[in-house]
Amino acid sequence: MSLQAQEHETPNAKQAHRMFMEIYNRLFGEEGGTLHYKVNIIGLYRTEGTIWIKGKKSKFIDEKYIAWNDDVNYYRLERKKNRVTIYDAHSDERDRYATKFKFEPNNYTYSIKDEQKKGLAITLKAKKGVKGIKEARVMLDRTTRTPISIRIKVGIFHTTIKISNFKLGGFTDDLFVFPHEQYKDCKYIDKRNE
Repeated sequence: MSLQAQEHETPNAKQAHRMFMEIYNRLFGEEGGTLHYKVNIIGLYRTEGTIWIKGKKSKFIDEKYIAWNDDVNYYRLERKKNRVTIYDAHSDERDRYATKFKFEPNNYTYSIKDEQKKGLAITLKAKKGVKGIKEARVMLDRTTRTPISIRIKVGIFHTTIKISNFKLGGFTDDLFVFPHEQYKDCKYIDKRNE
């Protein structure tokens, strides 16, 4: 962010940005975190599950899939088909939905509003020319300051991700390593060099 942009930020914008970045940096930093999510993207895609994030590493479990991302390889197990597809960890091909929601914190302006009974609402609005997420509204619990929902707008569509069981830290990087021994009877498809 440029010095000129910082000079024009209101106290509200500075507070909203600081609060958002504190949670974001802890979740995607060395400490990492976990949460349960429930999402419905305009009826086209519904799922719920649990995700663990630490830096660029992640693991998630939902009804259909389990995925491990160790920041080198991304393994996605299709549970019913007993099939594992392997991707480069940074490939957009690995998840056609999640990769549409790429997020860069400096591409947004921030504001915060106390919504009394609901909690603290941090609103992020995309700066001119930003593609993907155009607006996000993160609801924080008033007491713990942890996220309880995120409403995002992509194009003309809105969707709300409900969040529960949010917790920072408490796990090792072993969680992100694909356990080959447990899935040796699966069919494997390697898409890393495609």
